[in-house]
Amino acid sequence: MRVLRTGVSPVAPHTNPEPAASKDPAWFDTIMKGDCVAALNKLPSKSVDLVFADPPYNLQLGGDLHRPDQSKVDACDDHWDQFESFEAYDDFTRAWLLSVRRVMKDDGSLYVIGSYHNIFRVGAILQDLGFWIMNDIVWLKSNPMPNFRGMRFTNAHETIIWATKSKTAKPTFNYDALKTFNDDLQMRSDWHLPLCTGSERLKDDQGDKVHPTQKPESLLYRVLTASSNPGDVVLDPFFGTGTTGAVAKKLGRHYVGVEREQDYIDAATARIAAIDTAEGASLEMQKGKRAEPRIPFGNLLESGMIEPGAELSSANGKHLAVVRADGSLKSGGFTGSIHKVGAMVQGQTSCNGWTYWHIKNGRKLSPIDDLRTEIRSRLRV
Repeated sequence: MRVLRTGVSPVAPHTNPEPAASKDPAWFDTIMKGDCVAALNKLPSKSVDLVFADPPYNLQLGGDLHRPDQSKVDACDDHWDQFESFEAYDDFTRAWLLSVRRVMKDDGSLYVIGSYHNIFRVGAILQDLGFWIMNDIVWLKSNPMPNFRGMRFTNAHETIIWATKSKTAKPTFNYDALKTFNDDLQMRSDWHLPLCTGSERLKDDQGDKVHPTQKPESLLYRVLTASSNPGDVVLDPFFGTGTTGAVAKKLGRHYVGVEREQDYIDAATARIAAIDTAEGASLEMQKGKRAEPRIPFGNLLESGMIEPGAELSSANGKHLAVVRADGSLKSGGFTGSIHKVGAMVQGQTSCNGWTYWHIKNGRKLSPIDDLRTEIRSRLRV
C-alpha cells in the first residue's frame, strides 16, 4: 500500500525499523499488532505516563449517507466500529480500560475521546472502575461536516475525558507551559481546532482516506503538552495511522501503539519515520514555582550560604531577625520558621518568609528567595 503525504516517502515499509542501541526497553517506539487487550498484557505494569485513547465510537450507522448532489459521504462504516449491542460495546470498553489501568503509572493520565454515541458510556465505566475524572474537554471543530439530512444539529464537537487512576493521583499538568502557549491566558477546556485535512490527511493510491477518523496533530500536540514531559512514555491502544506516535516523536516522547489493521500499521510506520525530533533544548517546558523541587530553609545553612547568627531584615528594615543553627528565626519574643516569625512580627496570620526576609548583599538587601533559586539552579545542573 502507498500513502501520499507532503514530505513523506510514498512507500510504507512493512516492518518497524530496528531501534537504535540504547538502554530503553525494546517496546519503546514500536507498534504492536493485535487486539489491544492481548497486546497490552505484554507491557509491564505501571510503565506508561500518558494514554491517549481513540476507541471505536460504535456509530450505529444505518444505510449510506449522501450529500445534496447525491455524492456518497465517506463515513466510518468499517468493521472495527461495529458491535452487536450496547452490552457488547460496554464489555469491550471495560476490558480495554482495565488493561490500560494496569499499565498506567499511579500518577499517569488517560485521555479518551468520543462522540455522543459512546463517550457517556465510556465515562460511566471509567468511574465504575475507579478512575477519577479531572476534566472533560470539548473539541470544537472549526470545519465540521454538515448535517446533510437536516434532521439534527450539526455535530460540531467531540468530547475528551481526562482521567487519573485515583482521586489522590498527582498527574503531570504543565499549567505554566499551557498558559504561555495560550498568550499568557489560562488554557480553557474548549479547544477550537480544525479537522484533519489537507496534506496532513493520509490518502491511498486512489485518493481515498486511509483512515476515516484520523485525528489532527494539533489535538495531540495539546494533549501531550498538557500532560507529559520529554522522555515520557505515551501509549495509544487504538493507534490507527499514528497521529499520537508522530506527535510524540516530534516532541521527544516515547510512544507505543497497538493496532490490528496492517494497512494502518504500514501508513503509521511511514508517517512516523519521516518525523524529526526537535532538539533537546527546544523541548524544555515552561515550569512555575509549583513544579520546582522543595528547598527547606535549612538547606541554606547546610550549604553555607547563610551562617548561624546571620541577621535578616524585612525589605523596609522595620523588623530584624537572627538565624539560629536549627533554621529557626528569633525576632524579639518570637521564634519559629521564616514563615511563622514573618507573620508574627507583622501581626498577620500567614507570610511567605522567602520573599519577606532579606539579607545584606554588599550594600543592598536581597530576598533570601534568591539563595533558594541559586540552590535550585545547582540541582538542575
